[in-house]
Amino acid sequence: MADIKELIAKRVVKEFEDGNVVNLGIGLPTLAANYVPSNMEVFLQSENGFINLGSAPEESNIDMDLTNAGGQPVTMVNGGAYFDSATSFVIIRGRHVDVTVLGSLEVDEKGNLSNWIIPGKMVPGMGGAMDLVVGAKKVIVAMTHTAKGKAKILKNCTLPFTAKGKVNMIITEMGVMEVTKEGLLLTEYNPEFSIEDIKKATEAELIISDNLIKMEV
Repeated sequence: MADIKELIAKRVVKEFEDGNVVNLGIGLPTLAANYVPSNMEVFLQSENGFINLGSAPEESNIDMDLTNAGGQPVTMVNGGAYFDSATSFVIIRGRHVDVTVLGSLEVDEKGNLSNWIIPGKMVPGMGGAMDLVVGAKKVIVAMTHTAKGKAKILKNCTLPFTAKGKVNMIITEMGVMEVTKEGLLLTEYNPEFSIEDIKKATEAELIISDNLIKMEV
């Protein structure tokens, strides 16, 4: 299989549309910036105060004064801008973000999200995740399907919530799932895995779409 994180990031980009303002969360979601087609105009926003970010820089062109919310060096597309955190969160809380893509520790079949803390472990804080999942018009969780063989897509989250009922879509290396009123609907599957493989790796009950297709990147 191709690099798992690369595969997920490439599939994430297929959810973007021309003119979208898109926030990419720390970690795997930031890789999506490397796969936005050149003929698509998407405005990538970072919560620490940038808009119109580009792909990761070449090693010879790294500017550590230009980093995303995770402290990774980035580039900026012509016409981009940087600003203070107050302005950044006006964009987020004002519902100007069309899509936010976040990683997660756990997500469940009700669209609940737990991605900011494991009890007993030190973290710097929740960051902007709570604001993003409430403020964005579409919330995509992009993550590996399991962690050390343990399911991350659950019937009910066991870790403290970041937000309740806000996730719209889950994209993993195994497939694409939409959160519906009836439960998690598997709409695309990676043909390198059988449907039974996907079900076994998922604690939540999966509804298999009548229009199930192969996952394409």
